[in-house]
Amino acid sequence: MTDTDKNTRHQARMTRKKAIIDASIARADQEKGLLLVLTGNGKGKSSSAFGMVGRSLGHGMKVGVCQFLKSRTDTGEEAFFSRDPKVEWHVLGDGFTWETQNREQDIATSQRGWVVAQRMLADPSYAMVVLDELTYLLNYGYLDAEQVLDDIAARPAMQHVVVTGRAASEALRDLADTVSEIADVKHAYRDGIMAQKGVDL
Repeated sequence: MTDTDKNTRHQARMTRKKAIIDASIARADQEKGLLLVLTGNGKGKSSSAFGMVGRSLGHGMKVGVCQFLKSRTDTGEEAFFSRDPKVEWHVLGDGFTWETQNREQDIATSQRGWVVAQRMLADPSYAMVVLDELTYLLNYGYLDAEQVLDDIAARPAMQHVVVTGRAASEALRDLADTVSEIADVKHAYRDGIMAQKGVDL
C-alpha cells in the first residue's frame, strides 16, 4: 500500500469518526450540576478532583473543599488553592482511622465536618464542592449514608459535587452522573519510596 493509499484511508476513517463525535456532541444538549465519583484503589482520585478545582477557578467559579479523615494542612494543593479568595478549604479530619484508633472520636469529627459540607451543599454560590475521602465515612458508618445522599441530591441545580475515596457504595454510584474507577497497577510506596512533595503531598 502506498503512502497515498494510507493517507486516503486515514482521512476516510477520521471523517467517519468526526461524524460520530459531532453527532454525540449535538445530542448532549443538557446543562446541570454533576455528581462525579472518583473511586478505586489506584492513586490519583484526590489529584483529579483538585484538577477540577483548578478548572473551576479558571472560569471564575467559587469552590468549596472538604477534606475528611485527613489532618495534614501542609499539602501542596492546600497551600496553592487556599490562597485564592474563590476557594474555601477545610481539613476536617483527625487523621486516618489507623492513626486515631478511636471510633467515637472519628464519628464525632465526621459529623462536625458534615455540618460544614451541608452548608456548602445548600449554598448556590458554590459552583463546585469537593468531598474528599467521603466514601470512608459512609462505609465505616460514621455518617448516615441516607442523609448524606439526600443532602447531595438536594443541592442547587447547577452545583457540581466531586466525591473521592475507595470502595464507593452502589447507592453513591447510582446517584452519580459520572463514576471513574482508578486501578492500582503499581505504586512506588510498595518499593519503599516515601511520599514525595509535588506528587503525593
